[in-house]
Amino acid sequence: MMEAVLSNSDHPEFGEVTIPLPIPREQYDHCIELVNALEIGSVVASDCHVNEICKGWPVFYRLEGMQVNLDELDYLAKRLESFDVGEYAQFQAMTEKLDLTSMKDLINLTFCCQQATVITDFSDLAAIGRSHYLNTHGGCASTEELEHLDGEETAILLIEGSEGTVTRYGVVYDNGMQLSQLYDGKHLPGYHYEADMIMVGLVSRQEPENTKNVTWIYLPASKGQIERAIQRSGIVDPKDMCFRMGDSMCQEEVDVAVDFRCEDIYELNELAQAVGKLSHDDCIKLGAAVSIARPECASQIRHLAENLVLFEFAPGAHTPAEYGKYMIQESDHFEYDPNLDEYYDYERYGLQHMDQESGMFTNRGYIAYQGTLSLEELMMEDPTETHEAEYGFRLGGIRMMAQHQSKEF
Repeated sequence: MMEAVLSNSDHPEFGEVTIPLPIPREQYDHCIELVNALEIGSVVASDCHVNEICKGWPVFYRLEGMQVNLDELDYLAKRLESFDVGEYAQFQAMTEKLDLTSMKDLINLTFCCQQATVITDFSDLAAIGRSHYLNTHGGCASTEELEHLDGEETAILLIEGSEGTVTRYGVVYDNGMQLSQLYDGKHLPGYHYEADMIMVGLVSRQEPENTKNVTWIYLPASKGQIERAIQRSGIVDPKDMCFRMGDSMCQEEVDVAVDFRCEDIYELNELAQAVGKLSHDDCIKLGAAVSIARPECASQIRHLAENLVLFEFAPGAHTPAEYGKYMIQESDHFEYDPNLDEYYDYERYGLQHMDQESGMFTNRGYIAYQGTLSLEELMMEDPTETHEAEYGFRLGGIRMMAQHQSKEF
């Protein structure tokens, strides 16, 4: 893992800190504390002096001695972490060719450097031609196209017809590439580095519907990540903040139930944390639970996710017979004997079971709620306290009855 040794150029006597790049999510808040102790680490300012880059790709060494913004540096490291060897060559060669040093330009280059062709070995012209063809066609081509491509001729046309630039990383041909302007210097473009549950954009209510002024945050996130994202957005009044739905790993029912226009970012984060702990099968079960419970906000969905054990779920069951078959064969409630299969009346059993519970068929299968609380109570802020209060009331009633009867004797 690459590391950056950072310091405060105005106060070198404060010492220095070593930050891993990309910053692991579980270490983010601690890393922010480390740089803040040196009175650096601003959300928007480039106040971190790079003393040294350790274990990094050569192109990163040009950052040594510069002032950088920590979140920009972390984002750039995340972008480059996903690159293959060919993309690294393209990025490093184009960085040198264009003599880029600003974090804004370097980040933008990660979105367009794939258009360039870098040649490090001129001995295989056919391979050079195929690579060049892919670079100039968005990185993809059909098998038929590549079979009919004359790679050697394509390479010769490139080498003889274009002016390449010699760099330490190979001879680079920009192929007319224009530096991307996706990053405006404030709003880091959306990018999934990890398997996040929910990607949420922070937007001011004053912005038009098609605005690109979106600050993306990836949930679940640490408290520090959320706070810094809000600061980076520049939105001061929480009432002026609304959310834009990005990518989501949640079930469709969950995404539909969440109203991103008025949710609380911390409630969304707690929901993402709860859903992130579920297995694949339980995520499907949650989708069915949302269908039967009809929650209206993120906190209510979270309570469902935390109490899935209270639901009986038959995935893929859409008829009483399918439900009965699931209960007998797969639910572990019975000792199923396949030799007696023709004697089981699955539909009858399914109907009998359905008459005894409150359930419904959903697109995911049949689901029934089996808790003692009502679904409305279960989805309250503190369902456990509600349950304890209810249970305590019942016990209290029993004790009062016992005391009354003892007095009669």
